[in-house]
Amino acid sequence: MTSATLLTPASTSSKPDEPRPGPARTRERAYVRSLVVLDTTVLTVAVLVGYVARFGDEIPGGSKIPYVLVAPGLVLAWLVSLRVLRCYDDRVLGYGADEYRRVSTASLRLAGGVAIAGYIADVGVSRGFLGISFAVGTLGLEVARFAARKRLHRARSEGAGWSRKVLVVGDTAHVLELVHTLRREPYAGYQVVGACIPDALLAPVAQRLGDVPVVGSFRGIPEAATAIGADTVAVTASGELTATRLRRLGWQLEGTGIDLVVAPALTDVAGPRIHTRPVAGLPLIHVEAPEFRGARKLVKGFVDRAVSSVALTLLLPLLAVIALAIKIDSRGPVLFRQTRVGQGGREFGVYKFRTMVVNADALLAALAARNETDGLMFKMRDDPRVTRVGRLLRKWSLDELPQLVNVLLGHMSLVGPRPPLPSEVARYDGDVARRLLVKPGMTGLWQVSGRSDLSWEDGIRLDLYYVENWSLAADLTILWKTFGAVVNSRGAY
Repeated sequence: MTSATLLTPASTSSKPDEPRPGPARTRERAYVRSLVVLDTTVLTVAVLVGYVARFGDEIPGGSKIPYVLVAPGLVLAWLVSLRVLRCYDDRVLGYGADEYRRVSTASLRLAGGVAIAGYIADVGVSRGFLGISFAVGTLGLEVARFAARKRLHRARSEGAGWSRKVLVVGDTAHVLELVHTLRREPYAGYQVVGACIPDALLAPVAQRLGDVPVVGSFRGIPEAATAIGADTVAVTASGELTATRLRRLGWQLEGTGIDLVVAPALTDVAGPRIHTRPVAGLPLIHVEAPEFRGARKLVKGFVDRAVSSVALTLLLPLLAVIALAIKIDSRGPVLFRQTRVGQGGREFGVYKFRTMVVNADALLAALAARNETDGLMFKMRDDPRVTRVGRLLRKWSLDELPQLVNVLLGHMSLVGPRPPLPSEVARYDGDVARRLLVKPGMTGLWQVSGRSDLSWEDGIRLDLYYVENWSLAADLTILWKTFGAVVNSRGAY
């Protein structure tokens, strides 16, 4: 998942257990209760699976261990561990990877604690029972949280579900930018309900910034938040919001149940690169430089080649069937080789199954006026150059399978930015050219976020975000989401 704006909870924000006004708090509590029920169900099933897998339907003979008490005790201890590690904290629920990390950490710490306690007390609880229970339970918790989050995201995108009601505070330009950023990802759960701008910008009549009502100035932020039912005040950049005024705002919000978050002008930087360190009373945000070489890059290259070689071997029958279908459907070669630009600006030939007629490039000029996308790419939903088999291949992204050869040869990676054409690169400005700092990928954030349905600007933003913040964990997430994107066929034409 990308996050375009860092929302940093201020040190004076209200406590998570304090009540929040309005239906948002009710929905939040209902969601947390559903998670507790879901986790309890998963853990109960996991413990039962561990018991059945280890002992079958028989009571362990000769054992003095009362598993009828151990099993529910383990479930209860697991739930307590989740609670202690704050796996039900509203600040991590529904968005980002921190929720999954906390669930895994709580499970692993409990497993380690049980193992140490069992060794010290010399309790003979079956290690097979514990091992299977923890393995099934940890995986089950992660899958259940993923399913619950997807359901929450769908509800939020439809205007329902638990979301924070946000009052945005700052200069007009920065307010509009933050509103646009939050609305770009509605599933994140930040719903803007109003704005407060500097006193000097207020007009005697009601104002709106876009479709966001201006509900006050910097003099009455807590009152404005209460009046519109906001449970979060998001402060963005403004020359009038000095450190002293921001600190006083935090004091004013104490006890109101309204959270205070600060949205710095730092965008498109992932959490692992950000570290907050208090210096002289200031929460300084340290941003690590992007990593374009080193051990992680070597591991990424090894994984790319290993996976591509295995995938090519397993997919040989499918590749043969596709090749035969292309040959029967239209005259011309089975494979289409096109020059693309890779890492460092080096050109290479990308391989794809041919999905167009053989003279497709010659026909492009006549179709240029019918381009349906902005920017430097040409995309057309009903492109007459695409063959019958080609439409099917594009719908399921099967035409890109030969790119596994490019990955095996080291020209591409499994995950990365979209490989551009030389004509596109020739028109790059300084920022867009950063896409060439890493290898292009068979899939990436662009592909799993809408592909051709995205604007050129959004596609570039996602590619640059990946370049700046790539990680092996993010690659695995993108590969997982690729399967869903292929099944839904969104933006595939």
